[in-house]
Amino acid sequence: MQNLASADPAAVTYQVVHTTQYEYAADVSVSHHVARVRPRDFAGQQCLDHALGIEPPPAVMRGHQDYFGNRVTFFIIERAHTALTVRATSTVTVRGKSLPEARSSPPWEEARDFDRLPLEAIECLFDSASIAVSDAILDYAHPSFTPGRPMLDAVADLMARIHHDFTFDSQATTVTTPLHDVLSLRRGVCQDFARLGIACLRSQGLAARYVSGYLETVPAPGAPHLAGVDASHAWLAAYCPGLGWVDVDPTNNLFPSTRHVTLAWGRDYADVSPVRGVILGGGQHTLHVSVDVIRT
Repeated sequence: MQNLASADPAAVTYQVVHTTQYEYAADVSVSHHVARVRPRDFAGQQCLDHALGIEPPPAVMRGHQDYFGNRVTFFIIERAHTALTVRATSTVTVRGKSLPEARSSPPWEEARDFDRLPLEAIECLFDSASIAVSDAILDYAHPSFTPGRPMLDAVADLMARIHHDFTFDSQATTVTTPLHDVLSLRRGVCQDFARLGIACLRSQGLAARYVSGYLETVPAPGAPHLAGVDASHAWLAAYCPGLGWVDVDPTNNLFPSTRHVTLAWGRDYADVSPVRGVILGGGQHTLHVSVDVIRT
């Protein structure tokens, strides 16, 4: 069982370099893209510096905040190109969040009280683009939510079960794999496990949202930190009255603290996709993503 009080409140500062590279089989004559690659600012995190480099240089580039408060950059490339590189370099400080023991949180049934939920939680109660409640989801979630069980105790149990029951396999799924296939395969990646956790919580009437970001990896003692091996990561957050949003990482069976850098959040992956767009031409393409998360 996870001890929420073990979170380290000390601040850690990272430099994060997130590089996305597309290579196209034929010329792309024009492309429109949106990028959500600037880490968020909130009580537990501050983005101190951010630079976005795009090659080839865009003809149009504008920034705005989306509905969920994520920072978005919209850009248009109007020259013919066979490759696109989007490189975000950020300096961000993360502070650990101290939480009470899981068993001291309110019963999970109380967290379903609409009168105690803000709008941002209420809108995370319902099905979204790739996260839908089904009988199979209900059956999987049910054992963790026994009557009167403290909410975070139930959430920790669900997280541990997902971690135990599912195998991390980067070849088993894609971003379009339905949840019922993930349940059948018992394999997937962090995105799948986050979506499964969200669906299970929503099946019990609990608010849950999708979180994208980065996870610092720690090399073995004496080994160098290799460039590009840190992870673009995904987890979820559950809303608990009196505590607010509590991050949950079923992939690693832990409640995130200072090793997780938050990039964006929303109801589903479609709300937080780091780089997406529409192109004219190009034919087949290959995608390569690398992330470096370095403590400074």
